[in-house]
Amino acid sequence: MVRIIMSGCCGHMGRVVTEIVEEQEGMEIVAGFDVYDSGDRPYSVFASPADCDVEADVVIDFSSVKALDGLLAYCVEKQVPAVLCTTGYSQEQLDAITAASKQVAILKSANMSMGINLLQALIKEAAKVLAPAGFDIEIVEKHHNRKLDAPSGTAIALADSINEAMDGAYEYTYDRSQEKKRRDKSEIGISAVRGGTIVGEHEIIFAGLDEVIEFKHTAYSRSIFAKGAVQAAAFLAGKPAGYYGMSDVIQL
Repeated sequence: MVRIIMSGCCGHMGRVVTEIVEEQEGMEIVAGFDVYDSGDRPYSVFASPADCDVEADVVIDFSSVKALDGLLAYCVEKQVPAVLCTTGYSQEQLDAITAASKQVAILKSANMSMGINLLQALIKEAAKVLAPAGFDIEIVEKHHNRKLDAPSGTAIALADSINEAMDGAYEYTYDRSQEKKRRDKSEIGISAVRGGTIVGEHEIIFAGLDEVIEFKHTAYSRSIFAKGAVQAAAFLAGKPAGYYGMSDVIQL
């Protein structure tokens, strides 16, 4: 039995993960972390990880960047692996995650869906062929009007995948309104759209001379992210210290 602690258990994603785990054999949510206890969770909810006295095998985190310090401290002290699904971390926080991964297993992904992680692998290969042929690269992401960070962590991860394939040849451009100049070949443009209830849409555009190739992923439900997180938790439980990603889970 994989015993899970759900961090951010009273939020929307916490509720979706709880529902999915309830339908899984061999998995159980034994406790939750959330500063806002709704009182309707089928397990004990702790306002702070430091207050938790429930033994577990892995934490799934869909909370807030503000909760990271306490969560990492708990995971390192208790030696409980963590699946980090929150986005919008600062560079200082990313460094803290890397440091923690040397002491306990940490899996971090900007997007938990299998489709997005497959897309990352596909655009790496596309970039190797199309970038040397002079294709410009643009990324457009769309999300609901309540999303706080922009561009999305997934959009950055997609750009990073391309840049990794091209040995870091690109810089990212988020706003072209301040300078009137031609597009530089060494840039990846990243644009963010916020509106309505869009769950998540990411489009990668390779624009060349007289032809355009587009890769697109659309999420119609947040359940795909919850399912990926649960899959990641099953993978990470019992793993040695290290920094893991969804590519390890789906073995790309």
